[in-house]
Amino acid sequence: MVLSMTGFGRSEGNFEGKKITVEVKSLNSKSFDLNIRVPVRYKEKEFDIRKILNDRIIRGKVDCYINCEVLDDCNDVKINKDLVKSYINELREIASDAPDFEYLKMAIRFPEAISSRPDELDDKEWSFLTKLVEEALEKFDEFRKTEGDILFEELKRNLHNIETYLSMVVPYEGVRMEAVKERYQNTLQEFEKIDETRFYQELAYYTEKLDISEEKVRLAQHLKYYYDVMKNESSNGKKLGFISQEIGREINTLGSKANHAEIQKLVVMMKDDLEKIKEQTLNVL
Repeated sequence: MVLSMTGFGRSEGNFEGKKITVEVKSLNSKSFDLNIRVPVRYKEKEFDIRKILNDRIIRGKVDCYINCEVLDDCNDVKINKDLVKSYINELREIASDAPDFEYLKMAIRFPEAISSRPDELDDKEWSFLTKLVEEALEKFDEFRKTEGDILFEELKRNLHNIETYLSMVVPYEGVRMEAVKERYQNTLQEFEKIDETRFYQELAYYTEKLDISEEKVRLAQHLKYYYDVMKNESSNGKKLGFISQEIGREINTLGSKANHAEIQKLVVMMKDDLEKIKEQTLNVL
């Protein structure tokens, strides 16, 4: 199964007056390269978030942005009214002639008159954040699969093109070898004394040297192997890259031994499709 290294996923949710957003996106890369940005509030959990991303994404140049926004209607400050009233009553007993607002100004400075919610990350919020990261990664994986399906069809089409060009080589093989024999025979007639046995030995040698049967067989095998790996194995990008290199070697050898204009044209078209395969393979996970 082909998965693209290009992916995108986003999730968001509200937790106790905070809007939390998680965004994950990636491009192709030889390894896992993560750039992560998290609020100070979640900094202590950055390593855990990195591990979650690494385990799921595997490979690619990844950007992960986590944002925490305090909503407008959120009030993190709490005034302990009963305690403030007690402070004011006590102050009145001490100084009964002062205005009420003076008592209030003094009362709110006393311990625990005003409290705020603790800023530490608790287990509930961490669990909520983890869930958002997982939701973003699920969307991210779905994006990769969709892109991978497109890649699969493109790669399959290019492989089929090379197979077609390879089959078109066959009719030219017999013509090519006959042309070689004729050329050597014409050369033989230019000389009076030629050892025919040696001549035919040389002819057999060059005929064997120009034979492309093995290259055709190996190329066909590599094309089939590429397709099988692409269809049946996951996280197969690096392996497909190695196979495409082997395909390229066989095509190059085929071109160097072709010795025929039409076969050379077919080899050029094979190379064109192979370059597309190599380029697309770079984006396979």
